Amino acid sequence: MTKKLDLTGLKSIADNYDLFYIDLWGVIHNGIKLHEEAINVLKEISKKNKSFVLLTNAPRPNDTVKNFLEKMGMDRDLREHVFTSGEAALSYLKKNFLSKKFYHIGPPRDFDLFNLFENNKSKNIKESEYLLCTGLFDDFDNDLTYYKDLFANHLNKKMICTNPDLIVDRGNTRELCAGSVAMVFEKMGGQVVYFGKPHPEVYNQSINNNNKKILAIGDNLNTDIRGANLLNYDCLLISNGIHKDEINNKGIEKVAKEYEVIVNFIQSDLKW
Repeated sequence: MTKKLDLTGLKSIADNYDLFYIDLWGVIHNGIKLHEEAINVLKEISKKNKSFVLLTNAPRPNDTVKNFLEKMGMDRDLREHVFTSGEAALSYLKKNFLSKKFYHIGPPRDFDLFNLFENNKSKNIKESEYLLCTGLFDDFDNDLTYYKDLFANHLNKKMICTNPDLIVDRGNTRELCAGSVAMVFEKMGGQVVYFGKPHPEVYNQSINNNNKKILAIGDNLNTDIRGANLLNYDCLLISNGIHKDEINNKGIEKVAKEYEVIVNFIQSDLKW
């Protein structure tokens, strides 16, 4: 049974945990502005000398996301807790793909993650040895059929996906993410290596989490909550995120069952 925290706040359970994995987009901000109540939560966690990681499926280096948060007005001491799926992917690529040719699927703005590999970027997918997916092309940001045609003769190549999210809400606008493109590739029979939630590597790279009592907080059942379930962490779902309409229409118990996840706690917006 999912426990609601709207009346009691996160403070009612915070003392039970040593470490908090907290999603950024949909929890701390909406892509346009910070949620002040959520920022207050980070400050209160810090006062209690608890650890937290702002764990995001952003296909960018940590520093790029920190700069983005600085422009939104987030304090430096809070920004230092950021860890991205892009940073985890970069570590893997350095070890395994440093000299191989790749074809980049995603907008040009994502490429700052891979400046080290720029000389290995292929303009033609036919000349590439693997596929690097950070998102959708700007000209085809809502057309998954385009990618099906693009991949048709390249299913023998491995895809590295730096953002497993399927969708994200930027303000009131819903956008497709890299995970949707990777799913097309996978359904066609291709092999995808994912970096980011719900996959364990990104959690383990971000901080020493050994012997810690952990709460994962996020708005995405497929990534934030499923990741917590896979690692046996307790979880808190923020219901005013991407599943808002589903939860309002069906209730959390039915929606969680449909997604085959366990939700320990639920809160409309992250508040102390």
